[in-house]
Amino acid sequence: MSPDSILFDLGGVLIDWNPRYLYRPLFGADEAAMEDFLARVCPPEWNLEMDAGRPFAEAVAERQRLFPEHAERIALWHSGWPQMLRDEIPETVELLATLRSRGRRLLALTNWSAETFPIARSRFAFLEWFEDIVVSGEVRLAKPDRSIFELTIRRTGIDPTHTLYIDDSAHNIATAHVMGFHTHHFVTPAGVRAQLTQAGLL
Repeated sequence: MSPDSILFDLGGVLIDWNPRYLYRPLFGADEAAMEDFLARVCPPEWNLEMDAGRPFAEAVAERQRLFPEHAERIALWHSGWPQMLRDEIPETVELLATLRSRGRRLLALTNWSAETFPIARSRFAFLEWFEDIVVSGEVRLAKPDRSIFELTIRRTGIDPTHTLYIDDSAHNIATAHVMGFHTHHFVTPAGVRAQLTQAGLL
């Protein structure tokens, strides 16, 4: 069945977030050392714990005990977090505006800490365009866990077989696909435009 609703991921699709914006100046020309830090000291699976509701203070303290030589840089994951957040991704937000002007049902499902999501709320006015935003840190579940998709379905009343889900994570896309969503793995805004056009949503 053709989709009549669109469920968006936020980070990497509509909003440019990357810890390298914070840490690259601190490591200077040593790109390899920065990548090692982000893979071993402050890895994605650790950040996912905060996205799923773990308090920053607790998570940071744990990593500082494990890596005391990096204590100051680990602390910046919290205090310097706003520097990881850049601008909206304009081409995708433009598509969102077009969908809104055509009366499409717009929803969002994001892995984001409840402690930092208010920063995004205050910066990006287009977040008000969504009928509902399910924030992982607020519901204490995170993608790609099936449970957060099930919660989103219950909370919003969407039918996966009538909903296009857009995300830059292949793992998240895989879960949504198994659950019956139409899916688009985000790589470029042009790819999203093509998918939306093909689905008859633009």
